[in-house]
Amino acid sequence: MTTGTASWLPLSPGERSVAIEVLVHGPLSRTELARRLDLSAGSLTRLTKPLIESGLLVEVPEGGTPAEARQGRPSQPLAVVAESGSFIGFKITEEMVYGVVTTLRSDIVARHDRPLTTHDPDAVVEVLGEMARELAGTHPRLAGIGIGVGGLVEDRAVVAESPFLQWRDVPLAALVEERTGLPVVVENDVAALVESETWFGAGRGLDRFVVLTIGAGIGYGLVLGGKRVSCAEEDRGFGRHWILDPNGPLTPDGERGSAVSLLTIPNIRYQVQAATGRDRTYEEILALAAAGEPMPARVVEEAGRALGTLVAQIANFAMPQKILLAGEGVGLMDVSGEVVRDTIRSHRHPLAAPVELETKVSDFHDWARGAAVLAIQVLVLGAAEA
Repeated sequence: MTTGTASWLPLSPGERSVAIEVLVHGPLSRTELARRLDLSAGSLTRLTKPLIESGLLVEVPEGGTPAEARQGRPSQPLAVVAESGSFIGFKITEEMVYGVVTTLRSDIVARHDRPLTTHDPDAVVEVLGEMARELAGTHPRLAGIGIGVGGLVEDRAVVAESPFLQWRDVPLAALVEERTGLPVVVENDVAALVESETWFGAGRGLDRFVVLTIGAGIGYGLVLGGKRVSCAEEDRGFGRHWILDPNGPLTPDGERGSAVSLLTIPNIRYQVQAATGRDRTYEEILALAAAGEPMPARVVEEAGRALGTLVAQIANFAMPQKILLAGEGVGLMDVSGEVVRDTIRSHRHPLAAPVELETKVSDFHDWARGAAVLAIQVLVLGAAEA
């Protein structure tokens, strides 16, 4: 696979700091950029010159006046050239691969999805390779690939364990690199989503930030000092043991009354089926609960109380400025949002600041975008080292 990638690499630590600051917060004037990075005017000029010459940064007009029309030293803000490179992001689920192409600023410019008929690693790599080849045909300036997987990922290269795919020790990055000829970064899907939201989304500019996802599983990511906190037990299924109601339901997955038992889509469906004898989709259960159907309403209300308890506990201990609730299960808020908010208040000190809870209605392309952001961070900027 041939690509027309831009020639930014390698960046020195100083150049990397400038590029990241402009990418995340730009356009920025030289004065503001120097202030943010505590640099002298001379040092900033030395660092920005190669970034401009390589095409990564550009001076943009201020007030509509092009730089060449002004006299003296240019004073235009600096911005990243978003179209200087494209990145593929893949999100692998049990049944599908969701793919996107993004610009350097993570804007999605293309989507491409494929069903998975098997979880055999070689077959999945073949699907990823075919999708990358098709995307490269319309986006020739591909600089790299990011892949998000539900499970434990080591060294941003090896899927050590993925319960959803039944994988162990799969060297996914090396396999896809060999298949596509492009550099590849692999990461836990929640971690990738957290990085994306921290740089370009709900957490941009925040010192303390949390992402909580509900859907097929429970995901949690913590940002402190503007950087994601990684840990050895990341995505080891903490929600299976986070007990929200000791007298809560016992389900096939998760301890009794755990976050997983109460909040995940499969276990909500299990509870309703066990009580009614009918297998319903998550959307059907939410609709029936909204209409007042007794058993779905009871299960959804219990889920709402569990979510409120979980959010309050996170707020009490992590003290984030914002909690982002995302994932395919966020429709729960439409039906049980008031229960969630009442429960949060009941589990917080009366004088505590209100929890800023933002709900993001998203699909798996947002998760794929997160994987692309990891590729941007690691492959282009050398940032976000583990």
